[in-house]
Amino acid sequence: MNEMARMVTVLAAICAVCALALSSLRSATIERIERQVLTYLEGPKVQIVLAGAENDLIEDRRKVQLDGRTVTLFVAKRNGKIWGVAYETVGGGFGGDIQVMVGYDLNEDKLTGVQIVSHKETPGIGTKITMDQYTKAFIGMPLTSNFALKRDGGDLDAISGATYSSQGRAEAVARSVALYPQVKAYVLGEASGRQP
Repeated sequence: MNEMARMVTVLAAICAVCALALSSLRSATIERIERQVLTYLEGPKVQIVLAGAENDLIEDRRKVQLDGRTVTLFVAKRNGKIWGVAYETVGGGFGGDIQVMVGYDLNEDKLTGVQIVSHKETPGIGTKITMDQYTKAFIGMPLTSNFALKRDGGDLDAISGATYSSQGRAEAVARSVALYPQVKAYVLGEASGRQP
């Protein structure tokens, strides 16, 4: 019995050291990982959905609490004035979560673009949702549109062979549009010097 207690103690000590090492590694690299995600995943997508922004969208981003979760807002300026905003939402696809960056024109309340940030969809089939011919269809859509697939009574076409992926993308855009009034109130409130 004494031998068993010693083995459990040694194993517990090894686990504690490993947990401490992993925690320290995560703390040491979290900022670097976030910077890499911003530079190579989100940054290029934000540049597309907020084309024409004259400011540095990455440096001018803001993290805010909306609907009980942290949302990173990318705010676009032209001639020193805020005109657009973009942020990321998630929908469920065939292979897992589909992260979608959606851009908005704050003056006209319409979409400026939709880009897929990351996904785990089937290559050659579900990945069609990332193709320009399917993402450009969102540009200029008014927020009064029904962001669901036509088979569900919405305004969006499903991509042949990629129905689940199309549905996940539509779900992410619909979630983004639902959050837009709060985002707009925050961004415009901050621009005018008052918090909503």
